[in-house]
Amino acid sequence: MSLKKSILLIFFVLFIDQAVKIYVKTHFMIGESVDVFSWFKIFFVENNGMAFGAEFGGSAGKLFLTSFRILAIFGIFYWLYKTIKNKEHKILVTAISLILAGAIGNILDSVFYGKIFTNSYHNVAKIFPKQGYTSWFHGKVVDMFYFPMFDIHLPDWLPVIGGKYFTFFEPVFNVADSAITIGVFLLIIFNKKIFKKENDKVEQIIQEVVDDTDSGIA
Repeated sequence: MSLKKSILLIFFVLFIDQAVKIYVKTHFMIGESVDVFSWFKIFFVENNGMAFGAEFGGSAGKLFLTSFRILAIFGIFYWLYKTIKNKEHKILVTAISLILAGAIGNILDSVFYGKIFTNSYHNVAKIFPKQGYTSWFHGKVVDMFYFPMFDIHLPDWLPVIGGKYFTFFEPVFNVADSAITIGVFLLIIFNKKIFKKENDKVEQIIQEVVDDTDSGIA
């Protein structure tokens, strides 16, 4: 895959991601949902852009994490550039492109959304207000895809979680999250194919060592 096609894929994912987020942000209040199917809902929630919406160091922690992720994006882009330059497998290029697009998509929320939207609590947010709901780099990530496929009651004899209800699949996510997940799955599933050159080099080195050892013994 060429760099041009990779960039087109990144922009396509970003366009879909931001279009869905902006629509949800300007049409839903926090916690509002719409049933698409019994097992699929559009459910508007926001998080701080950290794992499971965790808090880390308050405002300063959020700024640090956002800044770190921006630096990480440059690192991923360099990885993509080197991969294309070295004419690596197109699945690897696709996977990195999806991961990069997803990372950028969620960073856009964190960097800009606090300034370009009002808050979504008890009302639908307005876009491009005079005053946003927070400052630059402190915006929250918009999530909306929810797949509560089934609920089960966990047996009472289970430690800690016994007697509670478990929903599969409970996390709420967005297009950017999906792109990252697909990219990671591609790396895992096609690991042997996309890293064939590296694997061949390792096998060659091992074979050379074995041959040298056999020669020494002989």
